[in-house]
Amino acid sequence: MSTEVPQPQPSRLTPFAGGTIVVGVVPGQPELVALTAQSLALATGATVYFAYADPRRIVDRELDDGSVLHSDLDPDLADEVEWRRREAELVTGLRETLGDSVPWDFRYLAGRADRALTHLARSVDAAVIVVGGGAAGAQERIHHLLEGSVASHLSHHQHRPVLVVPLRVVDWKTPLG
Repeated sequence: MSTEVPQPQPSRLTPFAGGTIVVGVVPGQPELVALTAQSLALATGATVYFAYADPRRIVDRELDDGSVLHSDLDPDLADEVEWRRREAELVTGLRETLGDSVPWDFRYLAGRADRALTHLARSVDAAVIVVGGGAAGAQERIHHLLEGSVASHLSHHQHRPVLVVPLRVVDWKTPLG
């Protein structure tokens, strides 16, 4: 029994104008990702949903508004304070960067970032998903090599366009060494 997976097509396109934008953020990420989403929202009149998917937490239940009920991956290490602190830091950073220039909201998600962002995008009928690209440190490069990038997973496993904001580029004019 073969079930065909629906492919991207014009009928599944969500208009940018007045729509929604989902933006994946991580602690310590350069503000360029948020500012790119802000610029896109100002140009299109969109509402922005920023989201962080915590890989140390698991989804207990997905809600219709794109948020999730989640718990610690290891129940013996359950630390409600830690994730709430991380959430507050991310929201404070976004507030300092964006102010009230565009309507935005924040969702603290759980699990794999690509799956969490896809769920949120589906829930809010996002026109696009914005993520940062470019592995900064050695640990991130190894993770990318072994598991692939969030942007790559998103572009291959859901139908919305993915806007990748370059965060680290190679300067081909400067010799290496």
